[in-house]
Parts: sequence; C-alpha cells; structure tokens
Amino acid sequence: MSRIWTYSKGEVSPEDGEVVAEFPVPLTVNGREIATLVASPHDLNYLVAGFMRLQGFVSSSDDFELFSVCKDFGAANVRIKGELPVALKPFLTSGCGTGITFTLPAALKVSSENRFTPEQILFLMDSLAKQADRYRTHGGIHSAAVGDGERMILYAEDLGRHNTVDRIAGEALFKGIDLSGLMMVTSGRVSTEMAAKAAQLGIALIASRTSPTDMAVKLCEESGITLIGYVRGGRFQIYSYPDRVQLPLPKIAGVAGAILAGGQSSRMGRNKALLPIHGRPIIEEIYRKMAGLFKEVVIVTNSPEDYAFLPCPKIPDIHMGKGSMAGVHAALEWSPEERIFVVACDMPFLDPIAVRAFAARLDCETALVPCTDGGFEPLHSFYSKKIAHLLDEALQADRPKILDLLQTLDTRFIPADEVARISPGFRSFINLNRPEEYDAIGG
Repeated sequence: MSRIWTYSKGEVSPEDGEVVAEFPVPLTVNGREIATLVASPHDLNYLVAGFMRLQGFVSSSDDFELFSVCKDFGAANVRIKGELPVALKPFLTSGCGTGITFTLPAALKVSSENRFTPEQILFLMDSLAKQADRYRTHGGIHSAAVGDGERMILYAEDLGRHNTVDRIAGEALFKGIDLSGLMMVTSGRVSTEMAAKAAQLGIALIASRTSPTDMAVKLCEESGITLIGYVRGGRFQIYSYPDRVQLPLPKIAGVAGAILAGGQSSRMGRNKALLPIHGRPIIEEIYRKMAGLFKEVVIVTNSPEDYAFLPCPKIPDIHMGKGSMAGVHAALEWSPEERIFVVACDMPFLDPIAVRAFAARLDCETALVPCTDGGFEPLHSFYSKKIAHLLDEALQADRPKILDLLQTLDTRFIPADEVARISPGFRSFINLNRPEEYDAIGG
C-alpha cells in the first residue's frame, strides 16, 4: 500500500491505496544484455518467451537451452541455440509507444520548488483536452502539454505517450524555451521513463488523467517532482510532495463578482470578450480568475447565448442602451451579497492578488475605486448594494455617466501611487479596445 493524497472540493485528505506496479526485467541472451523489459510483474516467463519469439530469435520451446526468469532479482537469463545477430536493432521496451531504452533511468534532482494551485492544474488539464479535441482527427492519440499555471506554453500529440514528451522537449530546444519549474500534463500513464524525461527537463509537476506506476512515484520522490494522477471531475490524487499543491485561498466574503459584457466592441470590430488569449476567450480567462475570488459570479450581457460555455448566470441590463452604469446597476440588483466587484470583459490580465489587496481595504464606503496613471477605473471596482437605487434614478433621468455619480457618493479613491505598488505597471487594468492593442499582447 502507498500513501496517496486526494484533492476534492478545496481539501486534501490522506489515504492508503494501490499503485500500478512497473517491473523492470533486464534480459540477457547468450551472455549479452539486449534490453530491459518494463512490464507488470505477473507471468514474466510468458513475457520473455513471447518477446524472444516475436523478435525472431526462437520459433519453438526447443530453441531454449536455458530459460531462467527470477522475479526476486528482477532478471531474465536465456540461452538459445545459435547466435544472436552481431548488430541488433534497439528494442522497444514496453507498450504504448515507449521510448527506446537499454538501462533504467537514474533520478535527477529538480531544483524548482514551484507550487501550483488545484485550479491551475485542472485548468491546464482541461486546456489539454480542448486542444486535443481541436486538432485530433481520430481516436487513439496521446497528448501532452506544459504550462506555467497561467497558460499553455507547448502542446504535442502522438501515437505514443512518451513521444509527446520528446516532441515537447524538441520544440522547446529549437525555440529556446526553458521548461524548468513548469507543469506538465499528459493523457497517458506516467511511467518511470516519462518521469525521468520530465526530470531531465526540470519539470516541477506532472499530472495525468490516469494513474502513475509505482516506480514513477519512487523516481518523482527522489527527483523532487510533484506527481498527480486521476485528474478528473474537479478532483485528483497526489502521489508525491502534496505540500507543493497550493490550496486555494478562501473566497472573498460578502462580495459577488460581476463581468460586464454588454458593450458593442465597435472600435475592435468584433466581440472582444471572445478574442482568444492563451488559447481561450478573454472572458473565459477572466471568469476563471473571478470564480477563484468570489462564491457567486454573474455575466451582465444582452447576448447570453454568446457565453453559454461559461457555467454561471447571465443577466441583461435593466436599463437598455445606457452603457456601463446600467451593467453595474443590473449586477447590484442581482447580487446576493452586500457588495459586488465589477470588471470589464476586456481585461485579460486581471490580477487576483491585486483584487484581494483592494478588497482588504474595504470599509464603510459605498464604492472603492482604484486610480491609475490614466485616471479612475470604475470597471475594476467595488460597489455597495446601497447605491443601487441611486444608479436606477440616474439612469431613469438619463444621466448614465458613472464617474459623475461616484463624485457625489461616499466613494473612496485609491491613489495611483498606491495602486502601482499593488499592480506594477497597472497591468491588472489593461483593457483592449482596438485591434492594435490586442495584437500588442500577442493574443
């Protein structure tokens, strides 16, 4: 039995469980070691005999002069009639498209102690599945990807799961991408050889949709790699270094999140909320961050069908055609909490750490609005439900400018120099209005 940690619903709990056994059998034929067979530990005599037969070394049991398979020592010693060819082609040592190997990999120490949240792990695995669906023309193909917790950096697919790692290593080599400290996700089982390849690349965490082997667990423990399996349905199992899975912070109490997606995107020329960034629509990137911050998140939109792929409520403006103030008003009327945090749908670099820092400054004000070098940021701000009726009155009176109203309320403005310390370069506030702005971020 092995100690395994299960992550589910924001908690990690230890338990004892079985791990698939991976058994190496060095094969010596006529005094010459020709390969290491990596397999399950049962009926090894059949495995060795079948391997010899299918390589064309024997055609009947009479061709064996000596046949010894010792499970205790993990070795097979065979003598056959005749001689082996002088030049042997390398042998594939296990199924599923493994790499070519003659000796077992040694553990390499990964120096990185990067930590990843469950949300980041699940997000990259989900990104892998969506990327595979996009490119796959038929079944039976393995895939793998590496990411930094915020985005997928490289993706590969191949008939063999090991080959996907080789492809990623090769692409990174040609493109000059340092993979050390990154996270790798794979559709296939993590074996010793895959773990060794990840260690060579400096990968800090490996996650799979299925289970790892026992030897892969051991190698990851020796190498300092966090190993995760059975990533499915919002949960997973941790086989090594569970302390490096960073559990999510509590949701911000008393605040609901609102994403405003009601603009016409006239300057962009197309719906900017759906522009891809890191392989996902911008609004999906924003929603993922908002869902990590708030228990309840809503999208204010008059085109809910455009965002059906996001698992949250969509509500329309109550006052149609009145701009962003109408969106804030609709969100306040909807909110089950006493406050809302509002963000525009075109802010791809929304920083959860910055949002938490601003939330920590909340007191008795009816609105908390950060300032940047460009002025006030009302669409990256907190609002109290107490002002919902005031917004309603202003909208009915056709006074839809939210900044004008904020000047008359108990609004606290956070100075730009203070905001700059929280969000260097005001990165969390970057919004996209024109095609050249989108092109500049490399979407």
